[in-house]
Amino acid sequence: MRGAPAPKEKGMKLPTDAVMLLSFVNTKLRDEYNDLDALCDDLDVPREELEEKLSAIGYTYDPARNQFR
Repeated sequence: MRGAPAPKEKGMKLPTDAVMLLSFVNTKLRDEYNDLDALCDDLDVPREELEEKLSAIGYTYDPARNQFR
């Protein structure tokens, strides 16, 4: 019998490399979160900071697709 799932880790360490961050965030958005706000809230990451880092490599959040493109 399986126990209760472990609580999500608040303030977890995100990848520092922008391309790895992009992959990580898009995977999380695809598999676990309905939108960017939910991901940022759950991981305790400022949305503006995340968008700024990914914007620096030419990606913006597309809410209709729930991914950075």
